[in-house]
Amino acid sequence: MEKVLWELLSGRLVAIVRGVGPEEIVDTARALAAGGIRALEITFDHTRADGAARTLESIRLLKERMGGELLLGAGTVLTPEEVDLAVEAGAEYMISPDTNPQVVRRTKELGKVSIPGAFTPTEAVEAHRCGADIVKLFPAALLGVNYLKALRGPLGHIRFSAVGGIDAQNAAAFLQAGACCLGVGGTLVSLPAIRSGQYRLLTDAARGLCRAVSGANASDGG
Repeated sequence: MEKVLWELLSGRLVAIVRGVGPEEIVDTARALAAGGIRALEITFDHTRADGAARTLESIRLLKERMGGELLLGAGTVLTPEEVDLAVEAGAEYMISPDTNPQVVRRTKELGKVSIPGAFTPTEAVEAHRCGADIVKLFPAALLGVNYLKALRGPLGHIRFSAVGGIDAQNAAAFLQAGACCLGVGGTLVSLPAIRSGQYRLLTDAARGLCRAVSGANASDGG
């Protein structure tokens, strides 16, 4: 777990892969990796009956074909059962939009990195008390850089990731405000580009994002 956590903190960028099926997941991951992205969050799809199965198949495929190149995590993890399934498929860290103590506890029992979500100081402290390794501040862009700075004042012992509305224009500012890492979704993982087979656009976006954060000084929140 410590190695995975260290790699997440040193890499600073996590690509949020949502709505991408097993048919497209390997090409998507290869395109992102070519642009410098190492960590991928494959989110559970709760909008369709076969969504969980497709998510798990995507994680398995990436573990099998690119396991040595990528840090694979599961996103939108809402139940302890999903933790078990994701770990079995090959996920090394669990990311959630909320803080469910049972999810955090199960993640830690299995020796994986726990990243639950929080919106308020109370929620952030509760997540930390539950055992979170990193607390996901969501939606970060809506809350703003100054909110993160203010939150980090009394809660400087908590590692925060910034997620929601992060792009190449604001990424460095969130790192400088104290985020230990960033989760980036639609501005990096473009579904229209994937659907049309224009994977080069993902590589270009990844390179631009990596350049944007390369000079930023991030805090480890510790």
